[in-house]
Amino acid sequence: MRSFSYARARSIDDVQACAADDDVALLAGGTELVNWIRIGIERPQRVLDIGGLPGLREIRRLEGGGLRIGALAKLNEVAQHPDVVSGYPVLSQAILKSASAQLRNLATIGGNPLQRTRCPYFRSEDPATPCNKRIPGSGCSALHGLNDRHAIFGWTEDCVAVHPSDPAVALACLDAFIVTEYAGGGRRLPVRTFHPLPGEEPTGHSVLRPGELIVAIELGDAAPQSAYLKVRERESYEFALVSAAAAVEIEDGRISRARVALGGVAARAWRLVRAEQELIGLSVGSAEATEVITGAFAEARPLAMNGYKIPLARNTALRALALAARQS
Repeated sequence: MRSFSYARARSIDDVQACAADDDVALLAGGTELVNWIRIGIERPQRVLDIGGLPGLREIRRLEGGGLRIGALAKLNEVAQHPDVVSGYPVLSQAILKSASAQLRNLATIGGNPLQRTRCPYFRSEDPATPCNKRIPGSGCSALHGLNDRHAIFGWTEDCVAVHPSDPAVALACLDAFIVTEYAGGGRRLPVRTFHPLPGEEPTGHSVLRPGELIVAIELGDAAPQSAYLKVRERESYEFALVSAAAAVEIEDGRISRARVALGGVAARAWRLVRAEQELIGLSVGSAEATEVITGAFAEARPLAMNGYKIPLARNTALRALALAARQS
């Protein structure tokens, strides 16, 4: 592991003064950055610790409804917060399924969506396994390699990787926004489009600009009837083969609003937008609802080794909808 200098930021101004420098890496919980440095994904000359920035750990209700979660709030703090547990169970469940309790006590809600793909070719130090996300223009080894865990939606020949974050899937389902600050101002970025698809930017991991800092995540109105379901090879903490986040509103036994996002199937959380509209007026668990969700996979494009993800993701989405409808 190469050496680097370390400093603590005392204010957002400190961060903005140097964060645009390519040689500076920001450290919050550190559960990912240490690994990136170890395997050579990141080679910073300086590490700036933002974990002690004031005012970025608060969780509070917004005027007019919704919730603002400071970017430095620990995952366990968010998952166990009463307003999250009661109003946004899909987010609480996604966080609790994302990692061990020890990691959740370190990792932050603002840092979690900044995870990078778990594609083994991206994380390989072998120069014989090219990866466009590590070396732009070098190719995608997974396209014709081991791709059983890779994308079935939104991929191109430039990249077939998937994003690993569980909370990001729940946040995309909830139509959450990532709030940022940078030298030129700040933005509210929809989580749904925070991670670029390969056709938009094959080498990028997020839409953040150089020096742009996540300061909060904002949720809209509560979604008490919501649930997260994660399918993995082992019950202990493992990355999802597929996952599904669902939020519904039920009136007279029928769906009046539905939101469904899938994880483990694309470079971002994948919303089933058309299916969400077609579910309105149907009963959860009905043959018609099953047909709608099945139809949402007509545009899926499995790779050589991951065709199993289509029925697995379909059934996971249907079960997540059923779980959400049972929440009270």
